[in-house]
Amino acid sequence: MIAFVGLGNPGRTYEKTKHNAGFWVVDEVARREKTNFKPGFGNYLYAISGNREILLVKPTTGMNNSGTAVKDIKSTWKIDLKDLYLIFDDLDLPLGKLRLRPKGGEGSHRGVESVIYQLGSTHFPRLRFGIATSDTMRPAEEYVLKTFRKKDQIIAAESITAAAEVLDSVVRRGLEQTMNVINR
Repeated sequence: MIAFVGLGNPGRTYEKTKHNAGFWVVDEVARREKTNFKPGFGNYLYAISGNREILLVKPTTGMNNSGTAVKDIKSTWKIDLKDLYLIFDDLDLPLGKLRLRPKGGEGSHRGVESVIYQLGSTHFPRLRFGIATSDTMRPAEEYVLKTFRKKDQIIAAESITAAAEVLDSVVRRGLEQTMNVINR
């Protein structure tokens, strides 16, 4: 089974904020797979696509504590690190840019930092979703908790679709082939 874990913050207050890009992407995959999220066995929501053995997850711990939910998911579902994909917002990539990697550091992202700490490893794939715009992006803690301006919402929506297609390619073609296409 392959797991796609979208990072974000639960609740209506954060629903449309940039920091929830990971949630948006797994929501789009769930829509395409015609499956719905339900409460997990821990601090997360999950959906399973029976046709393709895909586990979709949204931690409900809050972004900065995502690692506890991811560790629980890995253990409960017996997911190998190589099959545990994180999807999250990235302030260092321009809006619309996606970057797929097999491993890496936290890149100043508190949610990813929490996951690395809890798993004790950086060796899990991740899809970074660029959120940088021409807005003032500092302090970062405030920027990520705002919604996109109207003019940027179209690009964000297109990026959600593109990210869901990347994850579909990962399932069908594998990580390496997908990286060769997307990271050009």
